[in-house]
Amino acid sequence: MLAKVLSAVNEGLDSHLVEVEIDVSGGLPAFEIVGLPDKAVSEAKERVRSAIVNSGFKFLPNNKKRVVVNLAPADIKKEGSVYDLPIALGILLSSKEISVQVGPGQEKKKDIQKIIKESLFVGELSLNGELRYAKGILPMVLLAKKLKIKNIFLPKINAQEACLVKGINVYPIKSLSHLYQYFLGQTEILPFKSSKGLRKIGLSQEYECDFGYIKGQGFIKRALEIASAGGHNVLMIGSPGSGKTLLARAMPSILPEMNEKEILETTKIYSIAGLLKESEVVKNQRPFRSPHSTISNVAMVGGGQIPRPGEVSLAHRGVLFLDELAHFGRATLESLRQPLEDGRISVARARGSITYPSKFILIASMNPCPCGYYGDPDKECKCSAGEVMRYRRKISGPFLDRIDIHLNVPRVKIDKLMSEKVAESSSEIRERVEIARKKQNKRFADSKVMTNAEMGIQQIKKYCELDAKAEELLKNALEKFVLSARAYHRILKVARTIADLVGADNITTEHLAESIQYRTKIDENVF
Repeated sequence: MLAKVLSAVNEGLDSHLVEVEIDVSGGLPAFEIVGLPDKAVSEAKERVRSAIVNSGFKFLPNNKKRVVVNLAPADIKKEGSVYDLPIALGILLSSKEISVQVGPGQEKKKDIQKIIKESLFVGELSLNGELRYAKGILPMVLLAKKLKIKNIFLPKINAQEACLVKGINVYPIKSLSHLYQYFLGQTEILPFKSSKGLRKIGLSQEYECDFGYIKGQGFIKRALEIASAGGHNVLMIGSPGSGKTLLARAMPSILPEMNEKEILETTKIYSIAGLLKESEVVKNQRPFRSPHSTISNVAMVGGGQIPRPGEVSLAHRGVLFLDELAHFGRATLESLRQPLEDGRISVARARGSITYPSKFILIASMNPCPCGYYGDPDKECKCSAGEVMRYRRKISGPFLDRIDIHLNVPRVKIDKLMSEKVAESSSEIRERVEIARKKQNKRFADSKVMTNAEMGIQQIKKYCELDAKAEELLKNALEKFVLSARAYHRILKVARTIADLVGADNITTEHLAESIQYRTKIDENVF
């Protein structure tokens, strides 16, 4: 007898429908799974067999020994353990351990045939038949809603995550026998309803660092406020101990709260990557990713034999912090050009190309030379001219050109460091940032752009108009510092953000002058 159960497969950040076809017949004993399964799918044979037996069912009738499972379409690679539940259910249906017919005296029995046609089934089985956590659930639920599939049956632990999508019935299942009892009407499973709103699930306002406890560095804090308000990239160069890492780690504390669209985007990426925890089923705080300098290209931008999102995608709508920038591999840094420019990364494979979103704020920090004290007024640099040159050449001009704000970070003076005075707190700065972001949300309401840093050339021309005096100032700056066309546009974007922070409709010479200094502040001796 042939049975068919619906499931799903994730490819990139999208999900595709999978028809799990199970045929139980006579012949030589065999259990075959076809349809491009990976090792985890192939091993489902042993998990499913044990789960069925330990749940109190017969694995196969005496005269039926051959099982063939087809995962269609066969041209898409299937990976993971989410097919355990649909395979087990299909075997029970095909071997008539579960009957789809409703006979006399079975009024409470569900219309199993109708339920299976209208439902998606996903989940990994333990050997005793219990259901375990499955990654990548959110894209599958979104697929079910898109295809107008009414129900999804999944592990209870995944129910909260699945409930992020409205308009579909989420049935939390504890075990294979639990599902069987539901079909027989012996127990009732109600669709899961979350009592919390999307932005309240697992929400925590605790941050690692607060700007209020960082001594001095008022100029740098102002630049990071602008970067937070407009989504601009930042490079900080300074001697060891000047506070670059601390300032970067405090950045999330001044970023605005994510809206529902951003929460779903970010949660979807973390769900695919399998990085959602039981206590954190929703990514409602902006990510802060800080990969080590030894990271590989694939780990940074994504990919692999079975493509996975990399650090640039895991930092989507948050911060990607590259500490000791010059220690990263040249090829790794050059691979960041596309996501910095386009806000997405394309991973090409033989079967096709997968695109991941990667709209993040890059915060990079480095020393001015190998010993770290080149240009330091208080400590002598011990590096030779050749060493300094080789160190600087690790960062290419095109990469630097994609960073909006360049900063020299001086060491904090002892009197400021020992001062008991508390500076402006992160919550106060965040209030101004949120006001500027709301202004941008209103400005770009009819487009896919969310921040000033994402503006294209047409939007720059529309929203970054300059008067004659400001145009002359910008022209002089471009000629004096020999800035590129990309730098020209980035100066205008930063100036637009500075104007938004003070609620100005037009960019003035003051806003433009401040923007220009963030582009040219680094001493020419450094780069």
